Amino acid sequence: MLFKIGSAVTPDPILDEVNNAQNVTEMRAAITNPQLGLDLTLFNSLSVTAQEIVLEELLTGRPDFGYLTVADLQAALDTAVNEVVDTENIRVRAGSTDGNGSIARPFGSITEGINAVAPGGTVHIGSGIYEVTTQINVNKTGITLLGEPGAEILLRAEIIPILITGSDVTVRGLTITSDIPYEREFIQIGAPNVKLIENTVFGPEQPPPMDNWVVNRAVVSQVNTQNVLLERNTFFSLRTGMYINPGTTGEIRDNVVYNTKGGFLVDRAFTTFVGNSWGTPPNEFDIVLLPGTTTEPPYDDIERLSQENNNANISDQR
Repeated sequence: MLFKIGSAVTPDPILDEVNNAQNVTEMRAAITNPQLGLDLTLFNSLSVTAQEIVLEELLTGRPDFGYLTVADLQAALDTAVNEVVDTENIRVRAGSTDGNGSIARPFGSITEGINAVAPGGTVHIGSGIYEVTTQINVNKTGITLLGEPGAEILLRAEIIPILITGSDVTVRGLTITSDIPYEREFIQIGAPNVKLIENTVFGPEQPPPMDNWVVNRAVVSQVNTQNVLLERNTFFSLRTGMYINPGTTGEIRDNVVYNTKGGFLVDRAFTTFVGNSWGTPPNEFDIVLLPGTTTEPPYDDIERLSQENNNANISDQR
C-alpha cells in the first residue's frame, strides 16, 4: 500500500525498519521480519560474507525516499542476490559465457567453477549437458560438486573425466555417461574421505557377451585410499561398477547396480557393503572378491554379506 501526502508518495509504514536501517546488522534484522513476507530462499543459501555484501547493496542502493513497497524491496533484494559472487557457492551452467560464478552470470564449465570456489564451498552445476574432453581435477579440500536436476556430464574423449585429488570432497546428484564405450573409469578417487552420493553413472549399450565389453568403470579408487563412501548411487551398462584397489577402506551402501559384468570388485581392499541392490538386466556377479583379498572381516561370512545386500550374487575367488 502506498501513502500519499500532498503530491508526494511515501513508503508503506511496514518498511520503516528497512528504510531507517543504518548498517548491515540493522538491515539484516529488518528484511528478516516475517511481517514483510519476503522470499529469502536464495538469500539464505548464500554464505554470511555474501549476505553482508547484499545487505550493503540494499543500504547503498536505497532510494532517497526509501523503498516504497515490499515488491520494490523484493526486486532490489533479488537483483543483489543474483549478482553477488559468493565464493562459497559458485554457479555453473552449460553453455554460459563470460561468467563470474554468480547466479546471474554462471561459469560455463565445471573446471571454472572448481577454480573459483573456496575450499569447503559448493559448485552448483546447473541443468544441461557438459561435454568433457579435458579432465576435471577436483583438487580443493572439502568442496562439493552438486548437480541440479538435469545436470549431465558427457565424456567425449578417452580420458578419466573426473579425478578427485582433494580430501573431503563430495560429488552429488550428477549423471555421467559417454558417447561411446571408453576403456576408462568415469571417476577416479585419489584422496581420503571422498563421498559419492546419489549419482547416476552408465555407459552406452554394448552387445553381449559381457566378456567382450570395453572395460569402462563407474568408479576406481587408487591404492590405499581411505574412508570412501558410495551411497545411493545407480550404476548400469558398465563392465564394472567400482574397482576397489588394494588397501582401500570405506563403506558401500544403498547403491543399485545392474546390467554390469561385475558390480563391485574387491581387490585386497577392506570396504564394507550394506543395503546394495541389483536391478534388471542382472549383473554377471554383484560382488567379486578377487584373489589375495582377506578371508577375515569384513569378508569372513559370505552368506551374511549376501543377505545384507539383497541376496547379492558373490564370486569368491580367494
